[in-house]
Amino acid sequence: MTIKRRQLVSAGLLLPSVSWGDAAWPTRPVRIIVPFTAGGTTDILARALAPELQAGLGQTVLVENRPGAGGNIGAAEVARSTDGHTLVMGTVGTHAINAPLYGSRMPYDPVRDFAPITLVASVPNVLVMNPKKAQELGINSVQDLIRVARARPGVLNMASSGNGTSIHLAGELFKSMTGTFMVHFPYRGSGPALVDLIGGTMDLMFDNLPSSMPHIRSGRLKAIAVTSAKRSEALPDLPTIEEAGGPQLKGFEASSWFGLLGPASMPADQIARVQRETARALALPAIKANLASQGAIASGMPSSEFAALIQSELRKWAQVVKVSGAKVD
Repeated sequence: MTIKRRQLVSAGLLLPSVSWGDAAWPTRPVRIIVPFTAGGTTDILARALAPELQAGLGQTVLVENRPGAGGNIGAAEVARSTDGHTLVMGTVGTHAINAPLYGSRMPYDPVRDFAPITLVASVPNVLVMNPKKAQELGINSVQDLIRVARARPGVLNMASSGNGTSIHLAGELFKSMTGTFMVHFPYRGSGPALVDLIGGTMDLMFDNLPSSMPHIRSGRLKAIAVTSAKRSEALPDLPTIEEAGGPQLKGFEASSWFGLLGPASMPADQIARVQRETARALALPAIKANLASQGAIASGMPSSEFAALIQSELRKWAQVVKVSGAKVD
């Protein structure tokens, strides 16, 4: 009896399974979707982790940038994925801030549509300025920035990596607590925003520390303060915004985090395997030191702890969005 190729295909006998439940997983290259452009912290972390994950999983690990809508486009692609080999490097924006910010326009549910795998790293944001603009306006501190922004509303352009990112919300929180107004310009990632900030088109940014660190060290950006509750070990002489801002900025804190997630259909054993390999990679002295030098704190926490963190962050940032009055431009 002759069996035609199309009969085998329709019977599911010829094509290899791409189900998450395949015992030999992964059976093909694994994709990590970065929902922002190249050059930002999300991209930096994914590309630092990919080679070690590749070694541990025994398959090629590819990093693909899918920017847009504050990270929603790339994250939504993973939420809808059915190929069994696609993950996302999620962020505080894609999985905590965007839900209250976008409301009914959100293309996915950050909890229901994903399987949390592990927190990769947390980082402070850093308030950076174009050095020439800072010199021109006499801005050398947080208090100087408040003074200028109050005296000349709208004179300062504030770049961000996109609507709903921690970079955006840190700026909105600052504006809300200080009663200032700066014009917000959302980009499709930190990379292009930094290009314009360094070039002088933009004036300031509350960027993730790892993506700004090389430019701070080279003098192409002027660092004013970090947004975390404590000073960063990578820049110990730089004050926090709360320290430098006085009573009006008491309690200011807007750090960022980045973690791996799969679609909700990802099986528990595969979640556990990726978590173990990620934790192993992040514990390697070279990777740990590399991330620390950029201001990032490596994690690798279990998936249950990461899931609890996301729930907690959703509650926190819903309140920040409400208090700050932040809106999608």
